[in-house]
Amino acid sequence: MKLAACQYAIELHETWNDYAGHLSALVKRAASEGAQLLLLPEYAGLVLTGQLPESVRSDLHASITDMQPLIPRWLDLCESLARSHGVHLMPGSAPVRDEDGLYRNRAWLFGPDGLLGTQDKLIMTRFERERWGISAGKGLRVFDTKLGRLGIQICYDNEFPIPARALAEKGVDLILAPSCTDTEAGAYRVRIGAQARALENQFAVLVSPTVGMAPWSPALDENFGRAGLYVPPDYGMPPNGVVAESKEFAPSTSEWLHCEIDLREVRRLRSEGQVATHRDWPEQFTLVKG
Repeated sequence: MKLAACQYAIELHETWNDYAGHLSALVKRAASEGAQLLLLPEYAGLVLTGQLPESVRSDLHASITDMQPLIPRWLDLCESLARSHGVHLMPGSAPVRDEDGLYRNRAWLFGPDGLLGTQDKLIMTRFERERWGISAGKGLRVFDTKLGRLGIQICYDNEFPIPARALAEKGVDLILAPSCTDTEAGAYRVRIGAQARALENQFAVLVSPTVGMAPWSPALDENFGRAGLYVPPDYGMPPNGVVAESKEFAPSTSEWLHCEIDLREVRRLRSEGQVATHRDWPEQFTLVKG
């Protein structure tokens, strides 16, 4: 499988046509290089707020309220791009006002035949919960695709073992991990989490981050991260578990990291690996005194 994970630079696009041209060119570039699955980062959809008046897009709460009418058009564009290029596209996430009036951080996955489903972020960071008012989603989704069985773990979710374990027990072989962090420390937490989940569950994890400075956006003002593909360090895999990783933390423009993975070889490690972490996951521990 040929994968493309984007280091997505947060740029100001003040009109729909400017933004649509930008995203279309970005997807076309990756697809023309043979990518079958394209991953963009957490909150990539917030770039839509650049089309709002300056006084609105600079307001943390007003920006997500006023961007809601733009989301259906964005999703239509994403679906059209996936269909026209014959690819699987996860175009990032966006804060969506749900039926209960709460905002949730939602990601969408499109295939060559249209929308495959959505996944909400389950565990909120302090910024999301305490300052922004983004609420936790409910439940995990497994995506059965022509490329394999996939799961989505949005940024902070990937730093916790239990959700990933639930996906592993459902036979997921590849986790899509869109991320958005504003420090190098945050970027390393994402990387360490991705490698830990790959090790524990003997599956692959693909990371796509936001990068660059966006002083016009109170939510995406500073961004650091590396795109990467991580696997269990075991037979037939890189000794450090890193299949591919972008070199810079914050390039000035959006860059695709292209890489390949045979999920059958990753899955084989569960029965033929040097270790069997997927099999040996303990159900519980007993604490003893002394």
